Amino acid sequence: MDESQDFSRRPNRRRFLQAAAAAGIVGVAGCNTPGEGTETSTETEAGGVDGDAPEQIGSGRSPFGQRDISGGVSMQEMPDLEGELTLYSGRGQALVGELISFIEDLYPDFTIRPLYNSAAELVNQIATEGQNSPADVFYSVNAGALGALADRGRTQKLPQEVLEFVPSNFRSPDGMWVGTSGRARSVPYNTNTFTAEEIPEKIMQFPETAAFENELGWAPTYSSFQAFVTAMRILEGEQATRQWLNGMQELGVSQYGDEFQVARAVADGEISAGLTNHYYIQRVLARRGLSAPLRTAFTQNDAGAVFNVAGACVLDTAGDATLASNFVRHLLSAEAQDYFARTTFEYPLVPEIEPIGRLPAIDELNPPEDLDLSQLSDLEATIDLLRETGVL
Repeated sequence: MDESQDFSRRPNRRRFLQAAAAAGIVGVAGCNTPGEGTETSTETEAGGVDGDAPEQIGSGRSPFGQRDISGGVSMQEMPDLEGELTLYSGRGQALVGELISFIEDLYPDFTIRPLYNSAAELVNQIATEGQNSPADVFYSVNAGALGALADRGRTQKLPQEVLEFVPSNFRSPDGMWVGTSGRARSVPYNTNTFTAEEIPEKIMQFPETAAFENELGWAPTYSSFQAFVTAMRILEGEQATRQWLNGMQELGVSQYGDEFQVARAVADGEISAGLTNHYYIQRVLARRGLSAPLRTAFTQNDAGAVFNVAGACVLDTAGDATLASNFVRHLLSAEAQDYFARTTFEYPLVPEIEPIGRLPAIDELNPPEDLDLSQLSDLEATIDLLRETGVL
């Protein structure tokens, strides 16, 4: 879905949430945003916060139980935001619109003018607009788009105190962008068919695993799958990647339109395992409960274990670079990081905020060590390879 331009001022969501909490209203928040392949529908329970704890956006509950924010830096402790900021967002409004509204409504003299579209199209728009671009901040669904803008010299270095919110491997080496939330490549598997120990620890072993014959699913039109194949090309070489793609097809892998469908098919027993971002598994479990026969496995130190990030950068056309940097800082606040965990089921990147669901901590994952996430923007050769092998 191509989100249409929306520069209108939105209703005060924070006041609505406070009123809802006072009235004891129970709400349902849902989104379906193609482009990020999302489909969530989570019952939430409005409620207040205690003392000086960070205020949670929407509700303190997750589908996996009550959750308190502990650790991190609250928005209350961050510099005030004042003025106008034009945000080009490659993350869908249905996913992050509530967070953006929450930040805007904290400050009476602050206005955010958002433009929602795909990350790739916004990168092209910023390039076309040149120095006439009104954009102050670019918020991307992936590191590749951020790296593409940095490579074109269209970003400004973020302050060190903003960069240091997240570990160094989740931000640009030269400080031109910072990750705000993360997604791990993973293997959803049906517990009625496999145990965790039966899932290979290396992605290159999958085509050679006889138990996977006609039991695997993937979504090759999905951008994260294509970034995963790009990582394989970088780490293993094009010939090995070609052989892997051919081997998977010979194994009888099933194709789906998006990765939520893959995770759902695994839970249904239609297939027994698949390749998805981790949060699709959590979204299925959130809907069906932890008794569903669906669990998460991870490969180790290879393309199948890529950990990509959504993130933000300040553009060279920013009218007020300090305001823009402080807005990015708010995306790393305790409230925002908790929102990503509860609402989008992503990994918070600020170490003090834990993920939810049956997930290992970030430092327990084992992504490839020698991969610059910015390199994942090189999709052209990947698309050619997927077409040559008949995957697309």
